[in-house]
Amino acid sequence: MITVVGGVYRERCMRPSWQETYGSAGRAATAIARLGGEVELHSYIDNAALCIMQDRAILEGFTLVATKVPQGVAFDYTHGLSTPYIHKPVAPYPPLQISKERVLRFGMIESTAIINCEYAVYDPQNAGTPEHFDANGSKAKHLALVLNRYEASCMCGSTSETPETMARQLASTAGAEIVVIKMGPFGALVYDKGAISTVPAYRTNHVWKIGSGDTFAAHFAFAWMQEGRSPHAAAEIASRATAFYCESQGHPSRKRLDEFKPEPLHISERYRSGYQPLLYLAGPFFSLAQLWMVQEARNDLRGMGLRVFSPYHDVGRGSANDVVEKDLQGIRDCDLLFAIGDGLDAGTIYEIGYARALEKPVVMYSENESEEDRKMMEGSACRLADDYVTAVYQTVWAAAAL
Repeated sequence: MITVVGGVYRERCMRPSWQETYGSAGRAATAIARLGGEVELHSYIDNAALCIMQDRAILEGFTLVATKVPQGVAFDYTHGLSTPYIHKPVAPYPPLQISKERVLRFGMIESTAIINCEYAVYDPQNAGTPEHFDANGSKAKHLALVLNRYEASCMCGSTSETPETMARQLASTAGAEIVVIKMGPFGALVYDKGAISTVPAYRTNHVWKIGSGDTFAAHFAFAWMQEGRSPHAAAEIASRATAFYCESQGHPSRKRLDEFKPEPLHISERYRSGYQPLLYLAGPFFSLAQLWMVQEARNDLRGMGLRVFSPYHDVGRGSANDVVEKDLQGIRDCDLLFAIGDGLDAGTIYEIGYARALEKPVVMYSENESEEDRKMMEGSACRLADDYVTAVYQTVWAAAAL
């Protein structure tokens, strides 16, 4: 049996529309149960979530051990890449105390869990101040850390170290046998008792990001602690399972996961060597809604490692004589172009055509335009996406391959 300990939270997303009760631990319990694993879920749960989780436990086939509380936690997202607004209790609840053989522990917002076990997988799940596994008195004879690069840098106290260096430091300071650091398009680095290896990330046609980290941790924990696979093999399975989740928003059975063969991301040597591609951000900026979209895309693309040339920010408004040549030079200088296509703004369509004439890769985000109106872009080998988060990831993947 695997004991999953962590948050069960309500999740709401404006676009794409999503209203569910999962959280890291709730999602992990479902993911492991779908594989046929025996799971016991421990979490704080309020009355609003209790009936949902009781029904899900029966449906999925896991055991729910609920610590009832007056108020749970809820996340409100604008989209899958946005920073959520978090509704949480005013004061933390008393810690959970768990003594089991195999435990998957997630960091929690409303409290913490003190673990005493033989095997543990720990995902800190904290974008601000991730807690070390043993900081609250938790103990494990065999510990695996699963975290993203930002969490690793916070726990190491440095943003300039390489993933290899951070993994070795975390293994030493945390007493971990295994450290898995997720690195975006570079896949995941696996430290296993001194040995270093990597597993790839995979391309999908759709990207549903909320809960993808929970899915990775769940599949890694099951493959390593329950099935006895090597850390490298467990991380490779977890990466594929995460791609399945991002593609479908669902959790695979063993058979469906074995049949799922996504394409590994191609990463160029230039990108691996640290080159930051320059992106041209095309889109109208004549209303508050349009300006918000341009600003949001600029922030998200820069946050994922790209340099961004934005006509609004880097050239500004002006007459044709003032701005056109500067904008066109921006396209000539860029490596690829991201276009906000809804509304079929004439300037944006012109910029797309100019970029394609120069054989620059183009990703066009358009939710509301007809197939007929997108025909020229599709026929000229632009990558089209009707979901914002998918469009951003498609852009980053295209940049990484250049």
